[in-house]
Amino acid sequence: MRQLYDITKKLSGNRRKPERPVKSKEGEVITNIEEQQNRWVEHFKELLNRPAPLNPPNIEVAPTNLPINVDPPTWPSDKSRVAKQQDQTTFQQRH
Repeated sequence: MRQLYDITKKLSGNRRKPERPVKSKEGEVITNIEEQQNRWVEHFKELLNRPAPLNPPNIEVAPTNLPINVDPPTWPSDKSRVAKQQDQTTFQQRH
């Protein structure tokens, strides 16, 4: 089944979503790639370089002693990992 999927994917070619047009501030579509990139730079400079809000929201500080488990992760025993791998291999061979 996997092989069928891979072959179908290869034969169908690269399916990418079409790129959305970039518009200038005036609403005109920009087709030149360099101009599009410059417009994105301009957009993010305006977005990220705004002055701080006059009335910032009052966000409470989180408690410093959060109940987070920092113990090393536990691993299943070697026998259970081998058994799981064998089950997966058997399943793949049957389907």
